[in-house]
Amino acid sequence: MDFITDLWNFFKERKKWWLLPMIIVLLLIGLMIVIGGNSAIAPFIYTLF
Repeated sequence: MDFITDLWNFFKERKKWWLLPMIIVLLLIGLMIVIGGNSAIAPFIYTLF
């Protein structure tokens, strides 16, 4: 949890709000890879790419 707090403080102090969408997209792609690795919806996720 400390990492998230530090990251939020970085965004607030340095006004780097343009980094936030990139981080969210990377997290969503990582989540899709983890979920799609061993599940029944894997073929549907792979067709997105």
